[in-house]
Amino acid sequence: MAQLIRKNLNFPSGEGVTIVHNVIQENSPLKYVEFKVVDLKPGAKYAETLPKKEVCVVALTGKINVSDGEQTFENLGTRESVFEKKPTDSVYISNDRTFEVVAVSDARVVLCYSLSEKQLPTRLIKAEDNGIEQRGKYNNKRLVHNILTDQDDFANNLLVVEVYTESGNWSSYPPHKHDQDNLPHESFLEETYYHEINPRQGFVFQRVYTDDRVLDETMTVENGDVVLVPAGYHPVAVPDGYESYYLNVMAGPTRIWKFHNEPAHEWILDRK
Repeated sequence: MAQLIRKNLNFPSGEGVTIVHNVIQENSPLKYVEFKVVDLKPGAKYAETLPKKEVCVVALTGKINVSDGEQTFENLGTRESVFEKKPTDSVYISNDRTFEVVAVSDARVVLCYSLSEKQLPTRLIKAEDNGIEQRGKYNNKRLVHNILTDQDDFANNLLVVEVYTESGNWSSYPPHKHDQDNLPHESFLEETYYHEINPRQGFVFQRVYTDDRVLDETMTVENGDVVLVPAGYHPVAVPDGYESYYLNVMAGPTRIWKFHNEPAHEWILDRK
């Protein structure tokens, strides 16, 4: 199994452009999901032509303009830090288009990709369009910003969500998985986790493991790391004194999020 944790590349790619992460089929165990993080200085441009792929361009921090060659969306982005805990703007673009991102200010942009067969209209996903949820109780509390869910009908395969987990809490817990194409009980979805931590010097733990333990890795995850989840359960533990943020990208053969809790730990959901 390929290494599941990825550290920052910080690879210069043109004037004012730095590739922070570049997870593609050629360097990862994932077949449906690809993922990039790009840092841009003011005025810098990043452009890419999509083959049979779709992308969700997330204005993670800072301000950007995004164009698909026909439409341009200006001054996207709502925050200087993800820990302002407010939703941000995104743009969905699909097959056979060239898109360009131009930085208005210092910006970090996340590019979430999946395989795609059908070209669909470009779509601006405004910050106010994000569904906001509070999930969990006790030491399993998190805040969720739903950017692109299986209830949205304007994407082929992509699912994108942001999750904040409180200090001393667990997330993606009780452990759940979605690695079987067995609907209506469970869907097959690969996943990536892009992590940030507040304060930045902190760390979280993430375990990725299958029922048969053929895959079983427990990782110390630091600020800016990416974790790949090709299969298995994937809980996250946040130490006391630190807050966790992660951005999830999921995709698979069917665009439905149907997960299966690990039976040994499902009992915690029934506590009074």
